[in-house]
Amino acid sequence: MDTEFGICDKETMSLEKVNGSARRKVYTDEFRRSVVDHLLTSGKSSGQVGRDFGISDQQVRQWKKRYGPRAKQANSLPPPPQSPEELAGQNQQLRKELLRVTMQRDILKKTMAIFSEQYRSDIA
Repeated sequence: MDTEFGICDKETMSLEKVNGSARRKVYTDEFRRSVVDHLLTSGKSSGQVGRDFGISDQQVRQWKKRYGPRAKQANSLPPPPQSPEELAGQNQQLRKELLRVTMQRDILKKTMAIFSEQYRSDIA
């Protein structure tokens, strides 16, 4: 433990500075996940869960964004293709999407050039 900090609670890793001027609590990932799990399974509001655990409702909402089920879905990628046929199909789909996006980019470039010319002529 760092000599600058005094108290260390095993469950929540609560740390306080020795000088007493500022308190800072640091919670373990396990504790945060358990709070989010309680929030999702209990049907209580974030404020009620925060009071149950002695933390702010803002903290509960932040932890829900980080550790909740949507966070897991947002970070997961689709599984890689298993067969050569799936790989070829995915490759074809990506090529079509690249062609579409490239065309959109080119149209936007031309549109910007047209509007830039009109803007310059309006100023002059």
